[in-house]
Amino acid sequence: MAYELSQEDLEPLLLGAAFFGSGGGGTIESARHLAANFVAGDYYPTGTVKVVSVDEATEGAAVMVAYLGAPEAIDSATYPIGPVMAAQNVQKRLASEGTKLAYVMPPESGALGFTVAALVAAKLSLSVIDADGAGRAVPSLPMLTFAAAEINPRPAFLVSQGGLCVELDVTPREGSDGGSATHQRDVSAIIEQMMRPVVADLEFGQFGGLAMWVMQPNDIRRATPIRGTLKRALDLGRAVTASKIGSAAQMIDYLNEHCKLGAHAVSEAGELISAEVDTSGGFDVGKIGIRAGAQNYTVIYQNESLLVWDSAKPVPVVLAPDSVAYYVGGEGQAIFSNGDLVKSDGSLNPVVGKRLVTLIAWRAEAEVRKPGLILDSFLQELNKFGYLGPYVPLASRESAHQENAS
Repeated sequence: MAYELSQEDLEPLLLGAAFFGSGGGGTIESARHLAANFVAGDYYPTGTVKVVSVDEATEGAAVMVAYLGAPEAIDSATYPIGPVMAAQNVQKRLASEGTKLAYVMPPESGALGFTVAALVAAKLSLSVIDADGAGRAVPSLPMLTFAAAEINPRPAFLVSQGGLCVELDVTPREGSDGGSATHQRDVSAIIEQMMRPVVADLEFGQFGGLAMWVMQPNDIRRATPIRGTLKRALDLGRAVTASKIGSAAQMIDYLNEHCKLGAHAVSEAGELISAEVDTSGGFDVGKIGIRAGAQNYTVIYQNESLLVWDSAKPVPVVLAPDSVAYYVGGEGQAIFSNGDLVKSDGSLNPVVGKRLVTLIAWRAEAEVRKPGLILDSFLQELNKFGYLGPYVPLASRESAHQENAS
């Protein structure tokens, strides 16, 4: 059922989305910076935005819109100029073909992804579809259901905050103008490889606005099996801001009771002890260390958290595409992304201090963990960090741990 978001809804939305983003999906800081300027006036024609379900998206085409790049760099944005201009380019292209753009779609679950989609929709008088391409945040485009559904990625526009527009167009090697189905899968990976050097250019400053994967209503339905994710994030954020969730245990109970995610703590509550980050090619790549008693936990991320190691175990305790998030106890903000925990100089955010941090993990959405393009893409990323084994689902890891313990 359709509903509307106003500015006061954006804080709980971005908080819940940040938790589901598995450490990535943009920083809470950057999303808040954008949300603070969402008022009807010179830039936004309205102070509300309509959210519709997949089944309600029948009145025109949809396009995925996002910021692409390093979270630390995106923190400087006040208005979503790049994504808006990228969507406007899609509007013009569709209008020349006699088609109307009616909807925008976030790429992934994450504070920035959901906020940007809402604000682009408000700016252009469009609606947001309550779904995304992964149910978590991901470091590359082929990890999204739009790519797995072989939606034509042409046209794809990448626009800087200064208005420099680049259209990424890979000519089909066979078939019609769109190319064969296999070609669409290949092109998603190629466009990803082309975009990273572009956003790393000085003119882009490590980030840009992206619009790609134009979908007609039938395409929307088949490309978005992961649905209701904006409402899920909004509900979680409201529970947190209303103090209905005040501990890691209560968060786990909420995730299992309301979201049916099979969540559990994969670390004891401990202190942040170390961090490192390198920003290049549109990524923040780094590690975060947590000490809990005699054990050390290490989160390895490429914008999004991909691996968690426990110093007492010979294999990772969390392996993407399964998700993991931080719950910070005590007074103050409880939810943080990797980019919110680690400052640009690699130091830890002093706001957290000695507060206890728990790592909470849950299983990936079924469409993300089944064999195919998405899972293969995750494994390729894990290979870069030295993990050369197969994907072992979180539930299987937990069962094996319990059996070994007994």
